Amino acid sequence: MIVVPSHMGRMNKLALLRRLRQLGTASRAELAKSLGLSQPTCGKIVQELLRSGVLEELRRTRPAPTPWLAQLPKRKLGRPGVLLRLDCSRPRFLGIQLDVSRTSLARLALGFTGPDAWEMEVPTGRSAAQWLRHVGEAARALPVGELWGVLVSVPGLLDSARGRVLFSPNLHWTETVDLRALLGRIWPAPVVLMQEEQALALGHYQVHPGSESFLLVDFGEGVGGAVVVNGRLQANPLPVSGELGHTPVPGNRRKCGCGAVGCLETLVSLRGLLESFAEAVPRAHPSWESLCQHVARRGLEPWLAATLDATAVAIAGALNVIGLRHVVITGLLTQLPSVVLEHLTARIREGALWARFGEVQVQTAPRHRAAGLVAAGIEKLVLNRLHDGVPGTTRPAASAHATTQDP
Repeated sequence: MIVVPSHMGRMNKLALLRRLRQLGTASRAELAKSLGLSQPTCGKIVQELLRSGVLEELRRTRPAPTPWLAQLPKRKLGRPGVLLRLDCSRPRFLGIQLDVSRTSLARLALGFTGPDAWEMEVPTGRSAAQWLRHVGEAARALPVGELWGVLVSVPGLLDSARGRVLFSPNLHWTETVDLRALLGRIWPAPVVLMQEEQALALGHYQVHPGSESFLLVDFGEGVGGAVVVNGRLQANPLPVSGELGHTPVPGNRRKCGCGAVGCLETLVSLRGLLESFAEAVPRAHPSWESLCQHVARRGLEPWLAATLDATAVAIAGALNVIGLRHVVITGLLTQLPSVVLEHLTARIREGALWARFGEVQVQTAPRHRAAGLVAAGIEKLVLNRLHDGVPGTTRPAASAHATTQDP
């Protein structure tokens, strides 16, 4: 294989950005050493990234001298060290979370690694026209300067090659439109589409780089999962992965948005839990707050325990097939009293083969979907900008659309 200089330079930049995302901050010397680059080569890359606004410098501050040290003759100690980090000062991306009932938006800097904190929410609507109108209204309320890209998490099955939603059980209108073209009417910037659960998993890894291999399961208006192995999202020849919510549950006769009957999602999604709560406690007000309070008072009643048992079977089965022993739970179940996760964890460990040989780790975590979108945007858009030599301009959306399932 012949590696041309331009390709080598791109790989070095990508490696440096990935390493800096893992470290948070680092000096030039630390980056060069950890990447196995010469200091002149690393310094050249850093200078280019600083000029383009991808990185920013932080001056190391010295601690205030103690009283006795202040009495000593002053001497020159050398210039303070300089740390580097991904730029946190200017929002370069617009992040969009397309969900069943609400669409959330936020302006995101390249160095963003926090839990989700969306700046604005609008109704998703029941059609592309309604959604586009609501998002357009949000755009006028969220002014952005130089926009490098629009990053969108989408539910359902995403064809990453064409950038089209193939199937969305709870949001069927997205199957018939080109979301990138719609957003291009509002923002003249390249668009990255990413499957929502994969954005969550990638974001969790960015914030917790020590967790290199895990199954993430998210509970909300639907139920889905994604797999990270050795720091990389699991790739598949078909866009069907992590669909735990569509595992059939024996005895469950509820109809699912996918067209099947008995899917796990109809029991342990927001709607499913509230339906079961209303059936079990007819006099209670069927709201999420009431459900949380009821579980806090009464503990695990049979209907909820049965739902958690079915959920644990699906998760343990996935662990056994993939060969993992680390589960990350995000979303609604983390908001319920601790007895819920304790029960779910115990049942997962009962069904996971790894538990016979060692520990199966089940942890809860906040959602980091925005951080996952930023990571995808850096790898899919920032490197293209640098490669094309246009660090200070925004390319037309029509020529720069991008999708990703495995940054």
